[in-house]
Amino acid sequence: MSFFSKIFSRDNPNAGMQPLYNAIVGEGRQLAWYEEAQVPDTIDGRFDMIAAIFSLVLIRLEKDEERGQDIAWLTEIFISDMEGQLRQIGIGDMVVGKHVGRMMGALGGRVGAYRDALEKGADLKDAIVRNIFRGAKPDDAALDLLASRLAAYHAALGDCSSDAIVAGHLPASGAAA
Repeated sequence: MSFFSKIFSRDNPNAGMQPLYNAIVGEGRQLAWYEEAQVPDTIDGRFDMIAAIFSLVLIRLEKDEERGQDIAWLTEIFISDMEGQLRQIGIGDMVVGKHVGRMMGALGGRVGAYRDALEKGADLKDAIVRNIFRGAKPDDAALDLLASRLAAYHAALGDCSSDAIVAGHLPASGAAA
């Protein structure tokens, strides 16, 4: 392929990450997260749950230095999807960028909070209350269930090859309903 063909190609280089993104969204929409673990079944709750799964996948992919470009492409798909979702619920062109910027900041905060909790000994339940329940603590059984399932999902991702993950083959979370 010539230099100009590469520059002006209509091929979307991040399209190869779409199966992984679809798998992340599919996992984040599993009914058990909402019914059993009491994640609020709202626009914000769904964003928070998808962002949690997305964060765990990013944390896993970060362990493979050669996956930097894949992470960037996956994040581009996330941004594009969130922008489309905002437009679909009626957010206008003038402020959609500001909303997307806040969502990306929230995602970055979540990645850091989950990384600290799952790999550096910080309290996972505190991160969950802050980032999924937005400070409104659910009952203890639901919080325990969500924390144990997210920790198990993190561990299961660690057992998967990055090639399998990038191909969209995510582990079962135990939240499948």
